[in-house]
Amino acid sequence: MFQLLWILLIGFVLGVLAKLLLRGPQAIPWWLTMLLGAGGALLGNAAAGWIGVRHTGGIDWIRHLLQLGFAVGLVALVAPAYSKSRAGR
Repeated sequence: MFQLLWILLIGFVLGVLAKLLLRGPQAIPWWLTMLLGAGGALLGNAAAGWIGVRHTGGIDWIRHLLQLGFAVGLVALVAPAYSKSRAGR
């Protein structure tokens, strides 16, 4: 149970950081920000494992940058589509 809460908390932090790094407003709700951040964390972990930097002898900076990069990419892709779908209503 605590692992799920931790994943959602990290997802929210990554999603908010991704929104701050992108230019302009991203009109997506907080729950979508959290899910996209969690998705970025999952994809970043997978990419870090694939290139062999998932576990290092200190702080895993490359893994964290990959997580943030994927979160930025997901927010950049989903936010315009979400805004367009909400504008049509």
